[in-house]
Order: sequence, then structure tokens, then C-alpha cells
Amino acid sequence: MSALIRSFKGWHLLNRYLDWEAVIMYRLNHVNAMRGLRRLFAICSRLGDGVAWYVTAALIALFVGESAWLPMSVMMISAGVGLGIYASIKHLTARPRPHVAHDGLVLSVAPLDKYSFPSGHTLHAVNFAIQIAVFAPGLAWLVIPFALMVALSRMVLGLHYLSDVLVGGVIGALIAVSSLWVVGTLS
Repeated sequence: MSALIRSFKGWHLLNRYLDWEAVIMYRLNHVNAMRGLRRLFAICSRLGDGVAWYVTAALIALFVGESAWLPMSVMMISAGVGLGIYASIKHLTARPRPHVAHDGLVLSVAPLDKYSFPSGHTLHAVNFAIQIAVFAPGLAWLVIPFALMVALSRMVLGLHYLSDVLVGGVIGALIAVSSLWVVGTLS
């Protein structure tokens, strides 16, 4: 690493954050030792691949009727936007997954790609949970905790750092708010 980068005032703070983040990552990853919790988080992660969100959107459109078609369609389009954003950022940053960069992590499920930053699962979970909670407030009690479980699962399963999850969540929230604005829910 160059002397110029090491002399950057924030470098020390960044290293302190990364050390703290590694401690959090290892502690969360220890949940894998508990078989039942490991299975629960693996299921949440798998459903967070999109299955739960697409089925929920389809059911809302089916049961709510014509008034839900536009919002649910915009929500599906926002998934494509999110995919493009996080894939571009992953390609640009190329941050290795935690299990590659740190010894002793238990990888509980196979990653969908080789890079870590940001968490696409979290991005989509936050995006969908916010939009569904606005379009169908009666489902907020279900989708918000599920989105949090998806985000947490990414760290417990050894797939992401906390910063990956936090940035994925922020991007997902921005996409959700933009989508809600497009359909006129937010003015």
C-alpha cells in the first residue's frame, strides 16, 4: 500500500472500523454452530433470492385486483434496476467475500457470485419490503421482519460484511422511495 494512502487521516479510522466489522462478522457467523438457527437463516436467504418477494407481489396483484397491477409492476421493474445497480457496483469494487479474506468463517450456503459489496439480497429485501408495506400495510408485520432476517442471514451465513448489508439496504431504500414516487404514492 502506498505511503500516500497510509498517510490519509481517515485511514486509521477506516482500519478501526474494518477491525470492528470483522469482530461483528465472526460473532454473527458463530450462529452457524446452532443447527436450527443455521437452517432458519439458510431458508430466509434462499427465499430472499426472490422467490418470497415475487410470490408476494403476484398474490397482492391477484387478490387486490386491478389497482395493484401498476404498483406491483413498478416493483418488479425496480428489481431489475436494483440488479443493474448492485451488479455494476460489485464489478467496480470487486470486494472478496468474507470467507475468502478471513480464516475460520463457516460458509453455510454457496454464494451466487464471487463478490461481496453490496449485498444484493439486502438491497432487494429492503426495496420490496418498503414497497409492499406501503401498498399493502396489512403485510408490514410480515415483510419488514422477513427483510431484516434476509439481511442478517447474509452475515450469519458468512456471505457478507456488515458494510455490504448496510449499503445494500440504503440502495434498496432509495430504489423503493423512487419507485413509490414514480407510481404517485409519494409526492
